[in-house]
Formats: sequence, C-alpha cells, structure tokens
Amino acid sequence: MGLMMEQKNNMELLNTHTVKKYDLGFHGNLFGGKLLAWLDASAAAYAAQFCDTPRMVTISIDKCVFKKPAKEGQLIKIYGDVEKVGNTSVKLKLEARSHNVYNGRQHIVLDTNICFVRIDEMGEPIPISDRVKDKYKERAIKEPYMDNKDLEGTDLQWTNSKRR
Repeated sequence: MGLMMEQKNNMELLNTHTVKKYDLGFHGNLFGGKLLAWLDASAAAYAAQFCDTPRMVTISIDKCVFKKPAKEGQLIKIYGDVEKVGNTSVKLKLEARSHNVYNGRQHIVLDTNICFVRIDEMGEPIPISDRVKDKYKERAIKEPYMDNKDLEGTDLQWTNSKRR
C-alpha cells in the first residue's frame, strides 16, 4: 500500500532526513519528538520562504497521529503545502513519509497542519505583505482566508480583530 508521490497533491519536498541510531526511542523506532522537531523546522523555513520574511513563528500544530513507525536507516521525506493564507498567518499541511530507496514507495508516517504568524521586531503580529498575497492570489481565491476563530486558544487569537 505504498504511495509513489514526489510532488502529488501540490506538495513540495521540503527536507530529507536519514533515521540514525541516536534518533531512536526506547522501542527502536524514530523518536516522535525528533520527527516533530524536523517537521517544525521544515515548516518554519517553508513559511518564511512563502511569506518572503524570516519573521514567522509557530503558533499551533494540529493533532499528530503517528501512523507508521520509522526505523533506523530509513529515509524520511517531509513535504508541505500552503493550506490557507490569513491576514497575519499561514496554515501549512505537512506530511512526513518513509521512503524506500529501492522501489521509491512511500508511506505516510505522520501528517498534520502547522500555523505560523508573521511578527515584527517586538514579537507582535503584523500583516503578511500584499505582494505575497498577490503572488499567490489564485490559491488565496480557492482557499478561504483564516479568520480569528482559527486562532482560538492561542495567545494571538485577538490579533486579527485588534488590528482592524
């Protein structure tokens, strides 16, 4: 039941990691915290690239279900795509897939959504530039913009309504 997908569903390859002995948990599988760190770092770089700014911070990671264990020596490929663009935030869809180097088959190990907010020097949320929004206008038209309810439960939930 492998998936042959290098760029399926418009997802872009963000990063590749080899699972090493020191990445393993007690049961000999890739430690979940290590995988989450790889996902967050890859997503942060992708959010910065997408928004043309290094000032993007993680505000939420959706539910994470580890669907398949990853073992020592396997390649883990991390893919991402922009799900939504908001006033100050972007929501990314991420997948971590084990990759078989012999036949190219991939299995989803974990998928989740991660939300990032653009901030200024003081750590305050600021709007994503119109240039970026215009650059991705077609995607923005197809995808609904995030609104304040998407930020409920975060320290930044007041951001969109406060700045209007």
